[in-house]
Amino acid sequence: MSKKEKQNEPTLVLDDKEYVINDLGDDEKLMVAHINSLNQKVDNARFNLQQIEMGRQAFVSSLKAKLEAPAVEA
Repeated sequence: MSKKEKQNEPTLVLDDKEYVINDLGDDEKLMVAHINSLNQKVDNARFNLQQIEMGRQAFVSSLKAKLEAPAVEA
């Protein structure tokens, strides 16, 4: 395979060293797949945490507004 063809292949950069995915063994390819999957899960967890934090803040703000509002007599 020519050097140009190798440059177009998917690569992994780990500790500043570049590896061609297709040159890795099956175990290494599986580890790369797991790492990619875990990275996606971490990103999703961060996104979910942001939503949860915003939701909590909305409830805190609503509670403060209710507690600070003048009491309405019935």
